[in-house]
Amino acid sequence: MILGAKVVVVVPAFEEAPRIARVIASMPAAVDHVVVVDDASHDHTADAATRAGDVRVEVIVHATNRGVGAAIVTGYQRALALTSSPRDVFVVMAGDGQMHPDDLPAVALPVVRGEADYVKGDRFADDDVARVMPRGRLVGGKVFSWLTSRAIGIPISDSQCGYTALARAACARLDLDDLWPRYGYPNDLLSQLALRNLRIAHARVRPVYADEVSRLRLSHLPRIGQLLARAWLRRMRAR
Repeated sequence: MILGAKVVVVVPAFEEAPRIARVIASMPAAVDHVVVVDDASHDHTADAATRAGDVRVEVIVHATNRGVGAAIVTGYQRALALTSSPRDVFVVMAGDGQMHPDDLPAVALPVVRGEADYVKGDRFADDDVARVMPRGRLVGGKVFSWLTSRAIGIPISDSQCGYTALARAACARLDLDDLWPRYGYPNDLLSQLALRNLRIAHARVRPVYADEVSRLRLSHLPRIGQLLARAWLRRMRAR
């Protein structure tokens, strides 16, 4: 717990057997539950998560690959069932080890204190980002953040960062079934949050790159663009 609020970490994972035990081992003591959602991996990711031996871990396996957004939604749905207080916080940490565990309090605390409904990790605020983050990801991330900000009408520093914290009360207000299930999910979620006037904050997090495998492809970019266009249209209609 953090200041009396339960902390549930949702870990979406696909083909992360070499890394998932390391991610689980890094979970801070303040974390109450860890929900690993194996999105139909072929490399025994679920078995590796179970063998990690942490009693806080629950593993859910998708029968078919549904996408990272769908895996997070499954995790959120389980987190809702595990908690009851509006201030309980759902933190997303990827199964590839790109989220530094020491940054979890910075991401979660604004939600626990009631200062924000959703906190987005901001890698670009870190002094080492230009040195650590691959240039293509840095430039692409900044472009998508600029586009997302204009689409939803709220400044977003690092739209594609997956390190996030969501208040239970805010999660209960979202239409989880309508969220885009694959790449582009972060942008679609931000659109829903903005339309509901939920408070979005940012927290500096470290950019971490090691042996993870990026599955973002150029073919995903048109769909993300379409989601941003949909977000802008939603905002215009709401006005």
